[in-house]
Formats: sequence, structure tokens, C-alpha cells
Amino acid sequence: MIYKGLVERYKAYLPVTDKTPVITLYEGNTPLLRAKNLEKHLKTDFKIFLKCEGFNPTGSFKDRGMTMAISKAVEEGSDTVICASTGNTSASAAAYSARAGIKCIVLIPEGSIALGKLSQAMMHNAKVIAVRGNFDEALTIVREISQKYPITLVNSVNPYRIEGQKTASFEIIDFLGYVPDYHFIPVGNAGNITAYWKGYKEYIQSPISNLKSLAPADAARRVNSSLPKMMGFQAKGSAPIVNGKPVKHPKTLATAIKIGNPASWKQAEAARDESGGVIDCVTDTEIVNAYKLLASLEGVFVEPASAASLAGMIKYKQSGKLTNTKNKTAVFTLTGHGLKDPDRAIKSIKKPVVVAAEFKKVLKIIGC
Repeated sequence: MIYKGLVERYKAYLPVTDKTPVITLYEGNTPLLRAKNLEKHLKTDFKIFLKCEGFNPTGSFKDRGMTMAISKAVEEGSDTVICASTGNTSASAAAYSARAGIKCIVLIPEGSIALGKLSQAMMHNAKVIAVRGNFDEALTIVREISQKYPITLVNSVNPYRIEGQKTASFEIIDFLGYVPDYHFIPVGNAGNITAYWKGYKEYIQSPISNLKSLAPADAARRVNSSLPKMMGFQAKGSAPIVNGKPVKHPKTLATAIKIGNPASWKQAEAARDESGGVIDCVTDTEIVNAYKLLASLEGVFVEPASAASLAGMIKYKQSGKLTNTKNKTAVFTLTGHGLKDPDRAIKSIKKPVVVAAEFKKVLKIIGC
């Protein structure tokens, strides 16, 4: 069967009808990789699976929600969409708008967006406006514009975004055949942790989901006993949920989660509390260390924000906060591809050794 995108695959769980013009780049269906090298290196007694969302068409998880948001915008007659973005949302909104043949306006915080992401939005012909302020200020502006003018807002406050993003949970269950015990995930604007939790709750109760771990007779107690603990991690310099108050000037090299006042704050706290999980923070140093481990041990190159999920697990394991994990399964959402932010990669590793183009000199460097 030819894959036709996540809306076609999971339309029974999505707010679409035969009248919805599905705008798709065949997003979703991303790899769930077993990370045996990481398991060995970290000496875990549980299985690690990496949900590689950088394999989506524009290189991030945002495509899951954007196919829904743009499809519904077109269905409702909109010819222009708008968003505030630290990078990935702008790239995705611009690409899907181009696919739909509608206009896209993007507000970005000046100097706080990786060039790989900015280049995508510009190449897809979006109207890109850099504001002298942070993401939260940009989001306030686009929300007001969308309220006063016939322009559709496609940030994660748009409920269709969450509907599309929840399908990642469906894919995890379909692949594993059971629900993972832990789900580690970066937290920025908090839409993704909200969407995953919504997806797990809905899919586990569905009679047609690919669940092997529970017999039908157990359906009544599924929600109480078989949902993962949602383990969300913010960057320490951009951790409003952890601090319990907005961060006016967020700071972190992980620009995708550099958000001081998350739009889905309350929903993220609900996911944490209902699942018995946590929302904590990790330092930039911890993020970079995890970033390097993913690339060097598993061959998975991610944007820095993605590594916050692994950094959080390492922090909790080393501090003894992660217990009773034997024979358990942990899934890690890796939100975007490393080529989104190549400058950070270059800054994080040693520069190439430069030698003359001579056989013997090259052999000497190799150590032969």
C-alpha cells in the first residue's frame, strides 16, 4: 500500500471530512530507531527508541501539525496564514502554504533563528519579518493580527496543529505494538508534549489501534494503567514552566525551545500531572553533550533542542531519579534534523586537521 501522508492514514482520528482538501507532503511515518549503542554506553536496563522527526519533509515534527492546519485553513476559505517562529514552524508553514498556493507571513525574533530554518522559509516564498524582540512578543503580535484580519494563525494555539502532531503517538504504538513506559521530549512552546499526551490517551482506548500489550477485557482500565510517563525538558535559561513564571529574556543555544511563555503551558502541566511524569530543565552543556552522543553513537544528527530529551534522561539516571526501569521501554522525541542548525554543529566539534596533499602526511595524521 502506497503511503499518502498522516491524514490519510489516521483520518478516523482527525477532524477531516471528504470535503477537506488535504495539503500534504507525505509527512509522518518517521523512523522509530532502537538505540542499542546508547543503551550500552549509558548502561541502561531499559530499551531506548528514538522517534526521528527530522525525517519529515521540512526536517521537523512541525509538518505533522501543519498538514492539518493548512488543510483546514484552505477548507475554510483562507488565502493567507501567519505564524511567529523560532525557525521550524516558519519553515513548515511556508512549505505547506506553497503547496496549497496560499500566502504565508512569518514573524521571527531577530538574530534568534538558525540560518538553516530561515533559508527554508525564504525559499518557500514566505513574507519573513524579523522583529526586534523575542518569540513571545512575536506571537502576541500575530495573534492580534489574526483576530483583527482574515488571516489564519497556524502556531500551536491553532487546535488543528495539535491534532496533526498527536499522530506521532499513534505511530509509536503501531510500531511497538504496545505503549512505552516513558516518553522523553523537549519542551518549548509545549504544543508537542500536549499533542503526544492527547494522542496516547485517544489511541490506547481505540478498538482499532495496533495494541498487543492489553487484551480487550482490559479496555476499561487502559487509561489508568498503560500510559507512559511524560518526561519533558526545557533549557535551563528558558524554563518558565520549571520556574513557575514567564522568562522575559530566555537564553539557550537550543533556539527551537527558546521560549519564555509557552502557549500550551497549562496543557503541558496537565500532561505531566496526569501521566505522573515531570517537566524539568537541562543546561546547554548537557544538551550539547547529548547532541554529540546521538550523532557519534547512533548516526542520528539532530538540532540541539532535540537533544534535550536525551539530556534529561541522562540527568535523571545519573541523579538516581530514574528508578524501577528494568525491562521498560523509553521513547525519545528528536524534534528536528541537525542540518537545521549547521553552525552549532561546527562550533561543537573540533575543526578538520589541515595537511598538505601528500600521501605520507595524510598517513601520519591517520596514525598508520
